[in-house]
Amino acid sequence: MTLFGLADCNNFYCSCERVFHPELQGKPVVVLSNNDGCVIARSEESKRLGLKMGDPFYQVRDILETNNVAVFSSNYTLYGSLSKRIMSILSRYTPRLDIYSIDEAFLDLSDMGSAEEMKSYGERISHEIKNSVGIPVSIGIAPTKTLAKIGSKYAKKYAGYKGCCLIDTDERRQKALSMFEIGDVWGIGRKLTKRLNNEGIVTAADFAAKSERWVKSRFNVTTLRTWKELNGISCISVDELPQKQSICTSRSFADQGISDRGILEEAVANFASRCAEKLRLQRSVCQSITVFAHTSMFRDDVPRNFINNSMTLPIATQSQAEIVGAALQVLRSCLPTADSERADRPSTTYLYKKAGVILWNISPERPFQQDFFDTIDREKQKKLTEAIDQINRKGGHNLVRLAVQGTDRRFELKREYISHNYTTDINDILRVKV
Repeated sequence: MTLFGLADCNNFYCSCERVFHPELQGKPVVVLSNNDGCVIARSEESKRLGLKMGDPFYQVRDILETNNVAVFSSNYTLYGSLSKRIMSILSRYTPRLDIYSIDEAFLDLSDMGSAEEMKSYGERISHEIKNSVGIPVSIGIAPTKTLAKIGSKYAKKYAGYKGCCLIDTDERRQKALSMFEIGDVWGIGRKLTKRLNNEGIVTAADFAAKSERWVKSRFNVTTLRTWKELNGISCISVDELPQKQSICTSRSFADQGISDRGILEEAVANFASRCAEKLRLQRSVCQSITVFAHTSMFRDDVPRNFINNSMTLPIATQSQAEIVGAALQVLRSCLPTADSERADRPSTTYLYKKAGVILWNISPERPFQQDFFDTIDREKQKKLTEAIDQINRKGGHNLVRLAVQGTDRRFELKREYISHNYTTDINDILRVKV
């Protein structure tokens, strides 16, 4: 029997903070975005207070203080460490594990027992992760990945499922879909939701009840696959999901912003390096790079400057050195220089509040267009990149880096509510008094 499981960590970022702050169980918790800008994660208790995803921190500060909401700056080092522990446990329960995101993974449970046996199996997985790592996990089990995601939502919402919801019969499928809004279905975005609503489709059951011919005549093949999955026909592979067509890493800078050219270049170099890492993870190459940087758009008392320029490389690449070098070349070509300032007035100091790098014109790693006049030994470059990636995976993020990336992170985030790196830094290890 073909069965898939979807393991989804409940309110993952908030749950990670609670692991080391057990006194926060049952109390409202929120996690903030970069530079403590806005709310990006909420516990169930925080949701009931009316807090929404994306709420600016300064606008809801009074609500947080009045209701004694625990506030944390985002600590991705801690979250990544706990995610690895969870995925390691999940890998012991299935011959194939597909990690979908930091807090989600698909398990292939096909031919491992009857559906009811898999229900007990899912409860066991959820129980072990909660006991071993401290993170509550909801498991959905169904004949398709889309139905499994729907099952995980029900497991998260209703305690009676004991951490695992099974959708194995047509009766259970119909009941689950009838109470599930179409906009919450995996693969159905906002624009598509609006189109479906205009067609009178409100629930997943409404969509599943349409004929295949009707779906084909109005939507693309991706939407047709979702329709088939809702009807119990498995046709979506995690490996076949579309790659990102653009990759962006950007950041707003704390306080007044950055005025030092060297610090701005260091920041852009790190953003470009991170983009290149993401590119390699999805086994792609890119041929176009855009760099942007700008001063505050809300201040009239300081000089304004906006940088947004692109470069097309002769050959698509995923090389960290090439991408960082190109990004810096683009940035330096746009930065004001002493020569560009008029001699009859002093040079202008710009306070850059945000910068970023975007990789686009992305294609699969192999094959890609070569150049007869290419001067770079691509095979040697690839081996070097793979060696650096391997060292960084074992020794820690950015252990080996380009010199231009710097070593002291002079553009660090504003993180006033950051928790300790309990699982990755020996100086932050928990201390117990006996």
